[in-house]
Amino acid sequence: MTGLGGVAEPRPAGELLWGLANAGFAARCLHVAAELGVADRIDVAPVPVGELAAASGVDADALDRVLRLLTVHGVFVRHADGYAHTQASRLLRGDSARTMRPYARMAGMPLWWNSLAALERSVRSGRPALEAVDAQGLWPYLRQRPDEAEIFDHAMTAKAVAGVAGVLAVYDFDRFSTLVDVGGGRGHLLRAVLDAVPSATGVLFDLPDVIGSVELGHPRMSAMAGDFFVDALPQADAYLLMDVVHDWPDEECVAILSAVRRAAPAEATVLVVEAIVPDGPVGARTATLDVIMLMLSGGRERTADELRVLLARAGFSLERVLETPGPVRIAEARPG
Repeated sequence: MTGLGGVAEPRPAGELLWGLANAGFAARCLHVAAELGVADRIDVAPVPVGELAAASGVDADALDRVLRLLTVHGVFVRHADGYAHTQASRLLRGDSARTMRPYARMAGMPLWWNSLAALERSVRSGRPALEAVDAQGLWPYLRQRPDEAEIFDHAMTAKAVAGVAGVLAVYDFDRFSTLVDVGGGRGHLLRAVLDAVPSATGVLFDLPDVIGSVELGHPRMSAMAGDFFVDALPQADAYLLMDVVHDWPDEECVAILSAVRRAAPAEATVLVVEAIVPDGPVGARTATLDVIMLMLSGGRERTADELRVLLARAGFSLERVLETPGPVRIAEARPG
């Protein structure tokens, strides 16, 4: 809304609250479009909604209404002869290098949506709302549901890819000859570091079922299956923990970092890469991730000072926190 002189006026309070109260409808439309693969059926020219519906096996009128709401939010463009892409909708294509389709599908899974519906449980108890869906917790839930676990895995990969370029842009990995990617999933960060540092070798450490599904595809990258709560980690010059620490409550974080400390040589470096909460205003992305952690795992996005305390309990000293041009920050620590 623009007032006199072209200056944007604040959104009316009632409209703001109405939009927030109903924001879930647009989110669900995005989940449905991602699940159906609608974006993959659009290329350069607009595609009639009837063709999109037929290819997706759904009702044309209903799909039109769902896509129309997404156009209001900048996802797709609605023409007289069909729907076309925007920059946002292109990221819903499965073949996009920066695809967000897996993440949108994950956010629409029963695990996610039913936990969100139970968020009040978290607010009242401080416990993960997911426990209302499955009392065993997030990781056992996924182990028992391979189809949902696969979507979750691809979503975490897509999320990691978004931050990797920013990490490489600001951090110099040249001084490391050996690295361990702790809980590194498919190893996108480690693979990118090895590509940037031709003299380095790396070990991807994750649970056996994760390692069993990974195609390493890199001559200087090996894999080691294990549980960081139980098994010893290999020795290395540097340990990478990208979007790992924030998954866990404090005591589990200390246990993970202590496992790293037991393996780490005296001059090793530990890099915690995640959405570290800034001292100033917190952006919507970080604040949202923090509530997601509350809802699903009992973890949290932490400030640098909160990370400093956890690292110290595990025998590390936080040296500095680096900004990146992406959605993550880098906390660098060393034994001390």
